[in-house]
Amino acid sequence: MIHGCIDTFVTFIYTLVTLRLRSGSLTMQTVIHIKADKEVKENAAKAARDLGLSLSDVINASLRNFIRTRKIVFSDTPQMTPELEKLLDKVEEDIKHNRNLIGPFKTPEEMDKLLDSLK
Repeated sequence: MIHGCIDTFVTFIYTLVTLRLRSGSLTMQTVIHIKADKEVKENAAKAARDLGLSLSDVINASLRNFIRTRKIVFSDTPQMTPELEKLLDKVEEDIKHNRNLIGPFKTPEEMDKLLDSLK
């Protein structure tokens, strides 16, 4: 009976707080439960693993940055991706060789006429 109580107590303490020795000082860690889309979590965990990190490392770094800067940056500014760069390279090649281009138009009516012909 005592053995079962000790196991339950140890499990309870471990669940509440995990003590770790970090950089020569004792720090306490706690668990944060968040809701995330399954696909988002899986993709974030894979990206973290690719960098040799755990998802927990990434989240902790984000939280430390938030504490330090008191800022959270949300951006709707498109970022150049390798795929977008390849697409733009093709567009630039087309422009350079005068391919797949329509216009310029002298009047709005001229543009409308061409667009109507594409229907």
